Amino acid sequence: MKIHEYQAKEIFARYAIPVTREILCYTTAEALAAAEKLGFPAVVKAQVLTGGRGKAGGVKLVKNKEEAQKAAETILGMDIKGYKVEKILVAEGVKFHSELYVGLTIDRNSKSVILMASREGGVEIEEVAKENPDAIIKVPIEADLGMTPFAARKIAFRLFDDFNLVKQAADLFQKMYKICLDTDASLVEINPLVITDDNKLLALDGKMNFDDNAMFRQPEIEKLFEPDANEVIEMEAKEKGLSFIKLDGNIGYMVNGAGLAMATMDMIKMYGGEPANFLDIGGSSNPQKVIDAMNLILSDENVKVVMINIFGGITRCDDVARGLLAALEQIDVQVPIVVRLSGTNAKEGLEILQGTNLNVVESMTEAAKKAIELSAH
Repeated sequence: MKIHEYQAKEIFARYAIPVTREILCYTTAEALAAAEKLGFPAVVKAQVLTGGRGKAGGVKLVKNKEEAQKAAETILGMDIKGYKVEKILVAEGVKFHSELYVGLTIDRNSKSVILMASREGGVEIEEVAKENPDAIIKVPIEADLGMTPFAARKIAFRLFDDFNLVKQAADLFQKMYKICLDTDASLVEINPLVITDDNKLLALDGKMNFDDNAMFRQPEIEKLFEPDANEVIEMEAKEKGLSFIKLDGNIGYMVNGAGLAMATMDMIKMYGGEPANFLDIGGSSNPQKVIDAMNLILSDENVKVVMINIFGGITRCDDVARGLLAALEQIDVQVPIVVRLSGTNAKEGLEILQGTNLNVVESMTEAAKKAIELSAH
């Protein structure tokens, strides 16, 4: 789960992390009033749940009322990586002489929270990692000890020579770590963290992501969730017992089991195809799941073929076959369907499908190749 910059900085402020004065606005008039209240120069920033706002023209420095109005008019309604800008943040302009990056995230290799910091801030950390990986400091935080004052100072000394900044940074790192633990965050990031002209550290931007599986104990955080269209579909699928993620290809597929889903995706890509989704119907033998899954797959206009790959264990192949036939009676299917059934009651399932116009194959390899062939027509 992601939240907006202004929401992340509100959380930062509650933990006494210094942030800019800023006002959230939904209209040009609100933005103009906010800029006048905060004073010039000011910064007008798009609030969307994606990166790359600056490159897309969604962040503008304004020096007067005319520039503020023009920036707000330009940014509101802008499309940034498929996200429409519906609100903007007007922040005070700040004089600074250095930009840094600092972030806390979960590192699966060390099985701990890891702090990443760099003197190269203000740009995407992925670019820094690619072009100059040595510029990034990475320090795993021991779970038993946490971010101790000693550990925080030790990291800060790798970034600063000025002891005043070291003290500020050490305090900042400890607060960020506490936020990470308190909110079940999977990412707490400040980019850029700037050194102002009066030698103070200030969070100029903020980003936070959260562990979806922990939201049951984070009701206040969960209230901030703003699902996009794809996330709404994924949530609806989850309510029906389906695991679904939309992808960018044209081969829709349905399987039972996450492992088989990944293997099917790999098989499709290995033979040159592109999956349109990840869809796991799970271990249930309820035919309604197949109907729901077919509706979900076919709601994507990019799907040119549907591949059904079932390995029956708990899931019975005959139930899947019945669900598929029921789905075909209810849904106007305009694309070919490839079916592979194996395992529990596969023979019975195949018998049920006899006499249909479905493309029934015996192996997963055949299914992938046939689906790719049909997707090309």
